[in-house]
Amino acid sequence: MTADTADRTGGTGEDEGAGARRREQRGWYFYDFACSVYSTSVLTVFLGPYLTSVAKAAADADGFVHPLGIPVRAGSVFPYAVSVSVVLAVLIMPLAGAAADRSGRKKPLLAVAAYLGAAATTGMFFLDGDRYLLGALLLIVANASLAVSMALYNAYLPQIAEPDERDAVSSRGWAFGYTSGALVLLLNLAVYSGHDSFGLSESDAVRICLASAGLWWGAFTLIPLRRLRDRRIAPSGEGGVGAGWNQLRATLRDMRRHPLTLSFLLAYLVYNDGVQTVISQASVYGSEELDLDQTTLITAVLLVQVLAVAGALLMGRLARTYGAKRMILGSLAVWTSILAAGYFLPAGEPLWFYCLAAGIGLVLGGSQALSRSLFSHLVPRGKEAEYFSAYEMSDRGLSWLGPLVFGLAYQITGSYRDAIISLVIFFVLGFVLLARVPVRRAVAAAGNPVPERI
Repeated sequence: MTADTADRTGGTGEDEGAGARRREQRGWYFYDFACSVYSTSVLTVFLGPYLTSVAKAAADADGFVHPLGIPVRAGSVFPYAVSVSVVLAVLIMPLAGAAADRSGRKKPLLAVAAYLGAAATTGMFFLDGDRYLLGALLLIVANASLAVSMALYNAYLPQIAEPDERDAVSSRGWAFGYTSGALVLLLNLAVYSGHDSFGLSESDAVRICLASAGLWWGAFTLIPLRRLRDRRIAPSGEGGVGAGWNQLRATLRDMRRHPLTLSFLLAYLVYNDGVQTVISQASVYGSEELDLDQTTLITAVLLVQVLAVAGALLMGRLARTYGAKRMILGSLAVWTSILAAGYFLPAGEPLWFYCLAAGIGLVLGGSQALSRSLFSHLVPRGKEAEYFSAYEMSDRGLSWLGPLVFGLAYQITGSYRDAIISLVIFFVLGFVLLARVPVRRAVAAAGNPVPERI
């Protein structure tokens, strides 16, 4: 029996196999711990309002900047850059996933993507004055790199966790991520709110917070790179970009053989587009539409992080009794209510914004963690990286429509309230599509054992 087979089945040394699996799981959690500070401190809190202010400093009298001669309202630069970043990720992720499955070496590709994203994030320290194009470029590189790295990272889940423990393992990973996000936000809050006492300008404090997220991302990525183990396979003899595109076409053809898996991906694509847009645009909405200061936004997102840890763990436990699908559907109903309430939030009232943040925190971690673990049951064995590339395209790589609609709505109307209410359709339609997926049949059709609760 090979070492790989022993890892997957328990082999001849069940205790040793379980111990090695737990060690890998603990290492795996730390990539969430490493990269989540980018999503929290950079994408959710600081970069949106700061890049918008930099773009406004470069704008003409009518409030427009002109990249490549195209008139763009300064307030739309950030969501447009997010959209461009995920389109770029769409082009790269399937190639990275196919290369990882073909070679069996996900870890080197994970390292390249992680450190490219960490370097771009650290480079945001140099974003000042009217350098909005530099900010947009660094955002595009960092966001696309995060998407590629997460596709490779998620593909480890079916290899390091047995079917009946994946909900719990995935939820712990998200909990680790939200814990690190909360910890770094506390440090950010100290730096930002006390910038005068440190002899820093407000801009200096924001740039330090942005760059520190990149340094954190790079430092803690060392732990999963040491703990995770690649499952080597015989080389196929193929290589190069052409082979990668051929593999992508083969992957898409193979996915057509699993229509129920595709049905779940479609539902996830729709509702997660709404989730990702809320995450990335919440601070812009709070600062520009609700007239909230940066300290309020930081503490609100900190509240989200703390409650998301509890929410992820709680929903992971409830999934053992009610199943992951039911818990996700329940979270989508809550998301819809949150957005509807957000449209009517009064400006200049932090208390109501905190209430909204609390609601988001309770469902955010659980809906993401259970979606990841549910999809892991729908992946045919041996195709983890390819299929999780498609999943990541739905998670971040195809989540370009929400930010694009958000940016267009603001460009046309000049109101972020009109933009935020349009996101309700993503959650309602996603709920309907997910409710129609027979997940037990989908697991069996993928050739995997069906858990007692799913």
